[in-house]
Amino acid sequence: MVDTIHKRLADLGVTLPAAAAPAANYVPYSQSDKLLLTAGQLPLAGGKLISTGLLGRDLDTDAGKDAAKQCAINILAQIQAATGDLEQIAKLVKITVFVASTPDFTEQHLVANGASDFLADALGDRGKHARSAVGVACLPLNAPVEIEAIVELK
Repeated sequence: MVDTIHKRLADLGVTLPAAAAPAANYVPYSQSDKLLLTAGQLPLAGGKLISTGLLGRDLDTDAGKDAAKQCAINILAQIQAATGDLEQIAKLVKITVFVASTPDFTEQHLVANGASDFLADALGDRGKHARSAVGVACLPLNAPVEIEAIVELK
């Protein structure tokens, strides 16, 4: 059997949701030649945030990792919407992970691992990526995490 991204997702127990529509005057993704850039994705499931608040006050690192994973799932949903086929992914180039956190919280990189680990599992070698993990004061809708991605297409 061919090892595809959809097979890996199924093995991980993940079904991609419909891609979220933009909530303002922007597009959910933009393509330039072989690069696809996603807008920031929040940890939405079923149209609702899976958690809210600041890391280090309202949420612990594990809850942040779960939120980051959900953001990554939503990134794949946007890529699916953009390309029609996740097999069009040549390489995940970079993700930027924004973590809403208290000034003394210093585990943004561990929160980001929730997305990085999931994307590596789902995409295999194509999922190895550069990354930035940045602490911020707050995010839209009181989301704890927001992630954007740059993807190279075939």
